[in-house]
Formats: sequence, C-alpha cells, structure tokens
Amino acid sequence: MTSARPSTTGAQGRPAPADRPARPARPARPNGQWAVDGRAPLNANEEMKAQDNGLNVRERIEQVYSREGFDSIPGDDLHGRFRWWGLYTQRKPGIDGGKTATLEPHELEDRYFMLRVRVDGGALSTEQLRVIGQISVDFARGTADITDRQNIQLHWIQVEDVPEIWRRLEAVGLSTTEACGDVPRVVLGSPVAGIAADELIDPSWAIGEIVRRYIGDPELANLPRKYKTAITGHPSQDVVHEINDCAFVAVEHPELGVGFDLWVGGGLSANPRLGERLGTFVTEEQVPEVWLGVTRLFRDYGFRRLRNKARLKFLLADWGPEKFRQVLQDEFLGFALPDGPPAPPPTRSGDHVGVHRQKDGLFYVGAAPYVGRVSGPDLLGVADLVEAAGSTRVRLTPYQKLLVLDVPEDAVPALVAGLREHHLEAEPSPFRRSTIACTGIEYCKLAIVETKQTAREAITDLEQRLGDLGDLKPLSLHVNGCPNSCARIQTADIGLKGQLVMNDAGEQVPGFQVHLGGGLAADDRDEAGLGRTVRGLKVTADEIAPYVERVVRRWVDERETGAGGHESFAAWAHRVEDEALR
Repeated sequence: MTSARPSTTGAQGRPAPADRPARPARPARPNGQWAVDGRAPLNANEEMKAQDNGLNVRERIEQVYSREGFDSIPGDDLHGRFRWWGLYTQRKPGIDGGKTATLEPHELEDRYFMLRVRVDGGALSTEQLRVIGQISVDFARGTADITDRQNIQLHWIQVEDVPEIWRRLEAVGLSTTEACGDVPRVVLGSPVAGIAADELIDPSWAIGEIVRRYIGDPELANLPRKYKTAITGHPSQDVVHEINDCAFVAVEHPELGVGFDLWVGGGLSANPRLGERLGTFVTEEQVPEVWLGVTRLFRDYGFRRLRNKARLKFLLADWGPEKFRQVLQDEFLGFALPDGPPAPPPTRSGDHVGVHRQKDGLFYVGAAPYVGRVSGPDLLGVADLVEAAGSTRVRLTPYQKLLVLDVPEDAVPALVAGLREHHLEAEPSPFRRSTIACTGIEYCKLAIVETKQTAREAITDLEQRLGDLGDLKPLSLHVNGCPNSCARIQTADIGLKGQLVMNDAGEQVPGFQVHLGGGLAADDRDEAGLGRTVRGLKVTADEIAPYVERVVRRWVDERETGAGGHESFAAWAHRVEDEALR
C-alpha cells in the first residue's frame, strides 16, 4: 500500500500557502504630495485648481458674471474658485435636512451668496464697521454674523453687486481675498493685542506682515486644503491655537526673552486632532518667515489625493513632530530654530467679555450677541455708539463676541447700556456668554438642522431653568448643524452635532448627537482635550434645555471638591459612568 503524499494544493486546487511564490509588494498609492509624487492632479478638485488659479476668477466676476448674471457662471468657478474670494452659494430656502446628503449641489443652492469679509486679527475701525454695516443694509437684507474666526459673514448677496461691495470694502482697507478656499484663511489674533496690561507681546506686527506679504500670493493659493493660522501674545491664549494648522503662542524663554511657541497640525471636523508643539522658540521677527516655511511645507508635502485626508493634521500624524520640525528647518528655513519652553497654562478666560482696564488706564468692553448673530443696522448703531464714547476701535473674537477698545471710564456705563440696545450684552448670563453656533440650515448647504435660533431659544430657556445657580461658571455650549464642527463641538463642555433623530413618537426630527467634556487649555484646565460621546446619547432640538439642565444639576450635585475647588464639568464628564450623562 502506497502511503499518501502530502497535499500541495489547497481546497480549490491552488498551491498551498507554504508553497506559493511570494507576491511582490503592492506599490503604495500616491498621496498626491507635490514634492514626492509630482503635480499631476489626482481628483477633480485638484484638476480645477491646476487648470486655473482660484485668484484669477475675480476678473471674470467683475467683467462677465456681474454683468451677465448668475446663469453665466460655469460650475468650476461657481462651486470652486469663487471661494478664493470669500463667496459660497447659500442654501435654497425650504429644503429640509433629510435631503442634504441626497441632492446635488445645484439642487441645494440658491442664486444668492454668502460673502465672508476677512478681518485678520479681528481688528476693525469704526469706519470699517460702518462700511460693513451699510453693505449689509444695501446688499444683504440686513444680515450679518460674527464668526468664530473673527470674520463677518453676510448673506443674500447677488453676483451683480459683488464688484461694488469689493470697491467699498477695499476703500477702507478690507477684503474678501482668500476668505475661503484651499488657501491661507484669516489669521486669528488676540482681541486685546496692544492694550492688555498682562500681555506678553503684541503680535499685531507679525499678523500684518503675513497678510501684507502673502495673502493673495498666487504661489500660496493652491494648498491641499484650507489652512488656518492663529497668533496670540496674551497669557489667556485667546485664539484657540490647539485647533489651528499653524499657531504661535507667546512664551518667555529663560535666555532669549519673549517670543513664541510654535504649534502645528490642529483641526476638528469629522476627524478631530489637536495640534502639537514642535518644541521650538520663534522670535517676533521670525514669525512671518517661519509661517511661510510651514505653509510651503504643507503646500509641497500635504496629501492631495483624498480631500478628507488633506488637512495638515494628517501629515503631522504621519510624520510626527520631530520629522516635521527637521524638514521645516532643513528644506524650508535653512536654519535651526532653538528649543523653547511651553507656554504656562492660561491665566484667565480668553473670551474677554465684560469691562476691563487697559494698560493705558482706559477700558475695553467685551459684549456677547446671541451666538454671533448681529445685523447691518446694529453694526451701524455700534459704530456711532463707539465714536460717541470717544473710541474708533473694535475687535472681534474667536468666540463670536465684539470688543470696544479705548473707552474712558466715565463713558463705560453709557456704552454698556447702548450696546444692550443693539443686542450686545456686556453682562450676559453664563449661557449667553458661552454658547456659539454655526450658520446652520438657514443658509448652509451642508447643514442638517437649524442652529442659530435653536441655540438662542435654548439660552433663554436655560436662563430660567438654571437661574438659581448664581455662582455657575460659564459652561461652553456649542451647536453645530452637521458633522463638520465649524462650531467646535469636540472642544466644548457640551457639544451638539446636528443630525436627524427619532423622537418619543418614533418620528424623525431635527436633533443632535451629544459630546461632553471637551475643552481647550483654560484657567481651569491645563491641557486641551476632546469631548466624549455616549452610545445612543442624542437629543431632539426642543430637548436641548431640559437635557442641559439635567446634566448640569447632576454635575453640581456630584462634583468632587478638593484643594483646588470644585471639580470642573469636563473632569466630571470624563470620570462618571455613561448613565450619569443621559
């Protein structure tokens, strides 16, 4: 009897695994990095940018589209290059959130535009504020929103009016250049730059140089995705630096004096990632050059094949901070940056709401609208009010607030009262102070739910429900209309991400997924951290206030007390079991 031979085939007659020839390694798919893979476009958006620089569309807007109307605009300009000049088509009224993901852009969009006015550093003169207010009245149906990136957005803009709007803005030193698109967006700056008594360094010069030298530069107008910058010289760290692509935070070096700590790679959206320190020290004079180096590095090495992986945070996650720093120094700066210490934890709130003394003895007054919503008439009224108080300077904040600078002490009470008449509150309730909201379904084509009015109603309700908690410190409540996190939901005490949810009757209605315990570095939090989600924890839009009341009262009852005082909401939210957060 012949013994059986070992089988050399698998069940389907293929060579057994041990005998198969080794397959050659599959080549990695290119990421579209210019410095590695060349500049051949790998998706439709990259093709659009390669065909014509987005900055070039201005001439067509002025010479063709404004004269021939909306129907004359081809799709690649309308849905692409218009963004390079701060223009997005807004959402057509009456389309519910359930259709956001199913309709094509042309089915969602109206024949009107959102226009973003770029306000670098948040700094405005009363003359500039008055011009924006009058543009709102004349061309935007009176609309105006202060964004959480220190811009002002207008709505209901018609393409026929854009050249006149640009003329008025540019006559007073404002622009919409690169307010949107795959470009360097507005540079966030400390709202109290140059006036705060406790400021370490005034970053205004550096912000001005970056804007003057590089905004509108065609060489930097084709980045892999949007690119956000923040610079602060204030110890409150008031520019949300941890969620920007490139950020400079004031720090005092024991040997080199006061300069900046460099952070890179922050960003939220559907894949949140906090920025990281490179461990370097940057002098004030070096900031524009170092900013340019980081920007060019992103341009040349950023991932371009997949747009949802194209932000700088994905490159940093792939490389790590050590390699990033080395490539920055070797290929883009040509010199090594010295090591530097981290900035100490923030000393106080960075929203600057209330009345504060400046270093020159005058005062600044920080006031809160409802979730950034103002109006053209209000802006005109505020400009008059500020000048009547003896000032000409206003600042916007990354928390959708407005500051009036240089106010004499005897003019403060009248200013506070006048701001209130224009729907800006310098003595707000905790929730009016700490709630922000994105544009929402009212105007945004990506949104699923309404945000601005929903948030305002929740604030009013919470003022009644929690009015007995007189010592309640402001808890950040951030309301977003979709998963993209324009309202920074993952870094709020309570973040609400818009989606359709089921109510108790089994009906699909507007609602939110809940994020809890997030936050950026603050006077009661040493490090930034993202909020947690609890499986199945969702609220309908009309349940926001009851839910927030329930979870806040539970925190007040259960928080621990130690040498440092009461346990923060964020610490409690990360400590307790899921059921405590429902």
